[in-house]
Amino acid sequence: MNDRTYNVLFLCTGNSARSVMAEALLATLGKGRFRTYSAGSNPTGKINPFAIEQVRKTGYDLANLRSKSWDEFAISEPSAPQMDFVITVCDQAAGAVCPLWPGHPASAHWSFSDPAAVEAEDESKRAAFEQVFQQIRRRVEAFVQLPLDELDDATIRAELRRISDIDDTAVRTSGMPT
Repeated sequence: MNDRTYNVLFLCTGNSARSVMAEALLATLGKGRFRTYSAGSNPTGKINPFAIEQVRKTGYDLANLRSKSWDEFAISEPSAPQMDFVITVCDQAAGAVCPLWPGHPASAHWSFSDPAAVEAEDESKRAAFEQVFQQIRRRVEAFVQLPLDELDDATIRAELRRISDIDDTAVRTSGMPT
């Protein structure tokens, strides 16, 4: 096993909920193996408070969170880190014309419903965020288990597709590891 650190960018439209939760989950569950980022095609400029509640569970430093444009990571931005993986987490971002990414990263689409679109009382919104958070967690856990340094590009891409098919209805309810 090598000590390589992989750069991973999670994309959504608003960069206020799903992509932010994915960023925090991979950063914490990856135990230093991944540098994680999130961005949006049309960022809202703020993180949803219910997403912040979920991220807080991970122990991820909330100071790292901000809603930002995917342009910060595009090939036209000279200071952009080179991504190894770009993963869209909402259908609108997956269907959008994305910028070019430096280094031709492996990409995948992990579709999750938008908990920010739930129009209900706070407890129902909170439950929707918890459900999506656990769905993201299941896929991130599968991704973290991949022996990336031992796999060729074609196998990595196949594994990313397999992970995208993990059943969203099977929700884990255990807390974050200590």
